[in-house]
Amino acid sequence: MRIQRITYISLGTNQGNKAENLQNAIDLIAEEVGMVLKIASIYETASWGFDSDNFFNTCIKVTTYLPPEQLIQKLLWIEKELGRIRKTSKGYADRLIDLDILLFDDEIIFTQDLIVPHPRMLERKFALAPLAEIAQHVTHPIAKKNIGTCLRECTDDSDIKQIQHSLERPISVSERYNYIAIEGNIGAGKTTLATMISNDFNAKVVLERFAENPFLPKFYKDQERYAFPLEMSFLADRYQQLSDDLAQFDLFKNFVISDYYIFKSLIFAQVTLQNDEYKLYRKLFDVMYKEIVKPDLYVYLYQNTDRLLKNIEKRGRVYEQNIEASYLDKIHNGYRNFIKTHQDLDILVIDVSELDFVLHKEDYKTILKQIKEFTI
Repeated sequence: MRIQRITYISLGTNQGNKAENLQNAIDLIAEEVGMVLKIASIYETASWGFDSDNFFNTCIKVTTYLPPEQLIQKLLWIEKELGRIRKTSKGYADRLIDLDILLFDDEIIFTQDLIVPHPRMLERKFALAPLAEIAQHVTHPIAKKNIGTCLRECTDDSDIKQIQHSLERPISVSERYNYIAIEGNIGAGKTTLATMISNDFNAKVVLERFAENPFLPKFYKDQERYAFPLEMSFLADRYQQLSDDLAQFDLFKNFVISDYYIFKSLIFAQVTLQNDEYKLYRKLFDVMYKEIVKPDLYVYLYQNTDRLLKNIEKRGRVYEQNIEASYLDKIHNGYRNFIKTHQDLDILVIDVSELDFVLHKEDYKTILKQIKEFTI
């Protein structure tokens, strides 16, 4: 089980568009480190230890799964990504961006690469002032005093001025949505994506229990005979699972994400059932559908048919290997009609045919960006 930790990170810059530098760093920290919970004001101070342009400094409170050793490496990567070139000579110098870990929970860390709490933070008003703004009552684990007291007792007499410019706090996926449903054709990657998001954002994941359905292997051998019992068993199981899992609030999870939605039952039933069977099925479905919680966001992953067939072959489920392209096309058409006609849901369609969000982090981040920026 991964543990979320609280860290306070100091940000400083004295080159270029300084406010923009701070915002860019905050945005990258939100993407790469964890959820940004609080952002202090910007404080302007003279350069420390050398003559140069004034610095803009701030501090942020972040919740992260990263251990401190990985956190410092990630911050160094962000500095480099934003254009900082570290000088090999000792001494202070201009900085496009400077990121320091001030506190990491209440831990005291002494390693070759990292010392926490920051060894000079109590001597520097530019670090303490923004930290005290958002963590006044947090205790310094070595000084055994809260940060507000540490600021008042700081002997640094340099001038410090608060800048009237607000930095924007990035909104996390877990803050935007209470329930996300991810859908797609067979082999589209919905289970994989739902699991990845649940791991990264501490979500309760609801995965379809298709492997437990005894009719599924029989259906792929004789669709006409087993279509109705298969679809009825799926409907009953999906209804029960979603009803139970969505009704149970988990205090230790930020939101719920599922790799299916109840409407999947109707889409597949339209393809597999005869007309008279479908009419009976639809009556039962309509009764159940009224009782199911609607997702805040419905994500449909589109994969072209050739890619779906390759994915199905790769994952190696024996009973799926005879699925034909025409059957997948019918399923997709059913989803397409559903998306066109259901205005009561906020639906985001993402074409993942050319993406590999498992092997390529940038592809995964592209999907997350679309989810975070979708207008509901």
